[in-house]
Amino acid sequence: PAELARMYKNEGNEYFREKDYKRAIVAYTEGLKKKCEDPELNAMLHTNRGAAQFYLGNYRSALNDAIQAKKLKPTHLKAIIRGALCHMELKNFSEAIAWCEEGLRIESKEKKLVEMRAKADKLKGRAVMGIDLLCVTVVQPFLTCSELRSEMQGKQRNIKLALEPSNGEEEISDGLAEISLDGFHADNAMGAKVHLDADGNLNWPVLFLYPEHGQTDFIAAFHENSRFIDHLMVMFAELPPWDLERKYLPSNLELYFEDEERAEMYELNPEHTLLQVLQHQRYFVKAGTPTVLAFVKRSPFSKNYFSGKKVHQL
Repeated sequence: PAELARMYKNEGNEYFREKDYKRAIVAYTEGLKKKCEDPELNAMLHTNRGAAQFYLGNYRSALNDAIQAKKLKPTHLKAIIRGALCHMELKNFSEAIAWCEEGLRIESKEKKLVEMRAKADKLKGRAVMGIDLLCVTVVQPFLTCSELRSEMQGKQRNIKLALEPSNGEEEISDGLAEISLDGFHADNAMGAKVHLDADGNLNWPVLFLYPEHGQTDFIAAFHENSRFIDHLMVMFAELPPWDLERKYLPSNLELYFEDEERAEMYELNPEHTLLQVLQHQRYFVKAGTPTVLAFVKRSPFSKNYFSGKKVHQL
């Protein structure tokens, strides 16, 4: 198993160097599935997969990998730095400070941790004072509302936006903190905005909600032509710590969006791309962030949740 795991690690590293982060994640995941007994190798696989997740904007998944790597090797500085970076992106500044301090106890002069510790402390203070924080790492230009609406009409996208800003040039992510659905709040989504890549394709911040457990996942840059199943395979390559019954497997999940105006639910086909879903006549993008709900198939919770609601299939 160790030899196979090492082979997949090397394969993942090759994909990573080519910036093919999705394939890198698949390779690292295959390495972890070999369940070799070398904790250092497993820690490297988690750390490298976390780095690939990070570059795709999947900060919560990247953080989970950093946590697992640190459990396997508590002095693994790369994992600690990655975990601190994830907390920074997720605006968990207190946690970022704690991770930095843990790393500095191992290497007191680590420049990245020293600088990040100072930045987190400063941003934490600004957050307490209520100052708006936009710690955006995506390098592509963000779109104003007028530019985004133009993109909606171009390429026959036909995507409908629910947000109507008062200023025509106001950025589409304004009001993002107001997103709420059955007790969920998208605070961690602050700062991520829809943007165009070099090929003229839209990349959206997408929020996944898990109502049964009150949990969320946030993808900062979901390519409009990516399929939902591809993201599920990455997000649930390993079961999340809150899934104690081990039910959240990609093949065991159903995805929905809610038509709040009509109080109706629409079940998505996981094989569909984000663009295909956004083009549905009853899908309205609220505050610049598409939102999807995930349930375990035929679970008692989902039956109760859908009680009294009309459910459609796409």
